[in-house]
Amino acid sequence: MKNKILFFDIDGTLYNSEKRLPKATYDAIQKAKENGHEVAIATGRSPFFLKPVLDELGLNSYVSFNGQYVVHKGNVISKRPIPMNTIERLVTQAAIENNPIVYLDNIKMTSAIKDDQKVQISMDSLFYPMPEVDGEYYKYSNTYQILLYVDEKEEKRYASLYPELKFIRWHEFSVDVINHDVSKAYGIRQFLEQTDFDFEDAIAFGDGLNDVEMLQTVGTSVAMGNGHKKAKEAATFVTDHVDHDGLSKAMKKLGLC
Repeated sequence: MKNKILFFDIDGTLYNSEKRLPKATYDAIQKAKENGHEVAIATGRSPFFLKPVLDELGLNSYVSFNGQYVVHKGNVISKRPIPMNTIERLVTQAAIENNPIVYLDNIKMTSAIKDDQKVQISMDSLFYPMPEVDGEYYKYSNTYQILLYVDEKEEKRYASLYPELKFIRWHEFSVDVINHDVSKAYGIRQFLEQTDFDFEDAIAFGDGLNDVEMLQTVGTSVAMGNGHKKAKEAATFVTDHVDHDGLSKAMKKLGLC
């Protein structure tokens, strides 16, 4: 079997519903690496939020921020910060409308306001502490992603007002905000340009709406049984639920481990 390059989403794919990496998943990935396959993460998460899973799996390649910041074997190969003028417009409007905002660069996340309940609830769902507060941090650092706290109706309105941005819902209260022409698929394209792999050699595993383009782009794709309907429709095939070792079962089916 020709060596493949494997891209894994984290939440709901690598991590189960308890935000843990199942032993069967760990074993399958280590075996795939031993078999000569290259392994990378493809996530909406930030680089600093990736460290635990990277360390656990022994990886140093990833597509982060849904394609905005890409690292291959420890080297940054692509980065697409959100333009400053766009951020300033969005920040001003969100402040007027009392919609909380959290900024993310490649080092940390920073909140524009203090002690917001919706931000707290969303951070708790990630088992992550509340971000520090600095409403002007974005002025001094590249912002690769914004968390905007709006409901679905407001999300549609913001999307119409900011066609240069893409809004991806990840939580009941919040959406990821990135450049409109960037996605995990975009990040994978940047990645493949740095390697000898082509799209037919790439296999992607995911479960969410932000995985759809990635699942549609690569040569072979797997949606988790717990995944969103659109992710399942985009994939080559659907495996079992993440809590039932769906990922390791799919990897064995593909002959990767």
